[in-house]
Amino acid sequence: MKIRGYVALGFVAFAFPVFDLVQRTAIAGWARLRPSRRISTLAWWIDRMRAFVIWCLEHVGGASIPMPPRVVPSGPGTLIVMNHQSVLDIPLVVATVRSGYPRIVTRARYHRFIPLISHMVRLYQYPVVNPRAKSDHIRESLSSLGNAALTSEVPIAIFPEGTRTKDGEIGRFRMRGLQALLSKRSWTVHLFVADGYWRSAKLKHFVRGMAHIKGTAAYLGTVEWSDPEEDPVEFIDELRNRLVEGLEDLRHGRLPASGSEST
Repeated sequence: MKIRGYVALGFVAFAFPVFDLVQRTAIAGWARLRPSRRISTLAWWIDRMRAFVIWCLEHVGGASIPMPPRVVPSGPGTLIVMNHQSVLDIPLVVATVRSGYPRIVTRARYHRFIPLISHMVRLYQYPVVNPRAKSDHIRESLSSLGNAALTSEVPIAIFPEGTRTKDGEIGRFRMRGLQALLSKRSWTVHLFVADGYWRSAKLKHFVRGMAHIKGTAAYLGTVEWSDPEEDPVEFIDELRNRLVEGLEDLRHGRLPASGSEST
């Protein structure tokens, strides 16, 4: 069964440089030539890449990676909050948005020197944060995140744990990212929870155990944030509590899980 994981990863690894070239030339070029079509062009492209990667992992690698419902409208003032179990959370959160794409709050290490991904971070204008940076750089990145909150024409997505869970449970939230977003404007917050991926968070486990991945995801609904002047700590605690309860409900069959259709 391990060979399926290696073959699937080989398909994806071969495709990434090709996608990188297409993205840097055709996709980025078209988005510059037709700025009125930028959002629809980038939405189409990222969804095609998502579908290809998931197809490889499922049909070649043997994984089961059902997508969450595509219920998030594309537009300003929309925030997506989701737990973080593995790199597969990225295609999952991409699949939640209708007629658009999310700008995903991303760690600085992905901003450079990674084929396809680093250019995507710049092309899609993902807000970049570096929690290990010096205080001046952290303040600068939080200011940039706040600016994205005010100006973004598409949803912002954030994984507030900041790092992938090691035990499958909802970890502590890193508060500053959410605080920076919530302090700038009102939001409709869409909550999602995913499970079944944390044992495959590391690459070696992901490849060797790909055929055993049985993921699931669920939509927990929305929460309104209407007062940017208010201290957001209690609201952030509420979001985390809802994710914790949602994960427990998902595991015990008390939530409608995502279906078998992945693409």
